[in-house]
Amino acid sequence: MKHLTLLAGMAVAATLTAGSASAQDMSFFRIGTGGTAGTYYPIGGLLANAISSPPGSRACDEGGSCGVPGLVASALSANGSVANINAIAGGSLESGFSQSDVATWAYTGTGIWEGKEPVESLRAIANLYPESIHLIARADAGIAGVADLKGKRVSMDEPGSGTLVDARIILDGYGLTEDDIEAEFLKPDQAADRMRDDAMDAFFFVGGYPAGAIAELASQHDVTVVPISCDEAPMICENFGYFSNDTIPGGTYEGVADDTETLSVGAQWITSADQPEELIYGITKALWNENTRKQLDAGHSKGKMITADTALDGIGIPLHPGAERFYKEAGLLSE
Repeated sequence: MKHLTLLAGMAVAATLTAGSASAQDMSFFRIGTGGTAGTYYPIGGLLANAISSPPGSRACDEGGSCGVPGLVASALSANGSVANINAIAGGSLESGFSQSDVATWAYTGTGIWEGKEPVESLRAIANLYPESIHLIARADAGIAGVADLKGKRVSMDEPGSGTLVDARIILDGYGLTEDDIEAEFLKPDQAADRMRDDAMDAFFFVGGYPAGAIAELASQHDVTVVPISCDEAPMICENFGYFSNDTIPGGTYEGVADDTETLSVGAQWITSADQPEELIYGITKALWNENTRKQLDAGHSKGKMITADTALDGIGIPLHPGAERFYKEAGLLSE
């Protein structure tokens, strides 16, 4: 990862009072997310606050945190799915977010992981929300469909990201390769900056809507959301079953009044089998308590889509034993 930026946990840690608890009573848990302009980062901050309960905090039933006692969690800006999986496998992150497709490839050693060592220690905590595939173009670039990207300046997202993987699949599904475009490999906020300067025609981004970088760009520059469809490119959904049909509603981004058909993959919270069962059990329990529900509903538009009813949807890797124990106790998973 190029950099790690602390989002949450420091504010929580600041609630500690001098002498309230000894250092050995506190533990730390990092959540690798994505770029600060995407959806992973703010969702990670919400979850970090929800599962944290530093030593000295008021108890949940007294109006305090309902997180794991003694835990200080933090959300870190990182390079997305692939980078988070590599960091978890290497022990430099306790957990992170990943697209469902990338997590499955890593665990099975297939797809982009073919020929690499499978990450057999990868475990799931929960499926969170659908991540919509955004293809954003300048309104005056003459891009009405994916096929129109030929010869255009297109950012595929940065190396190590799940977006780059899916962008290549989509190009291939429409009969294009990177050789057919002027490919660049930038984060969404960097690509948006280039578009403002008329130095970029389009860029891909996979994440929950509304995405901050796209919303900001649309408020300053005329853009279109380009449709992506398995009706037009059936090979995509035939070969990659984790894609689902999706719609970005009209009005999500300024100046884009109509609904746009696209595809989505699941955003999942993953960890390592090496993490203690009791810790992941406590984290999963904190994720699905009523206080967290309120924080998710109020904190981000995608937060409302993070529900216990869909917590096990589309998971292609084993559940962590701690998470599995919670879901069985909650009646969400059969014994």
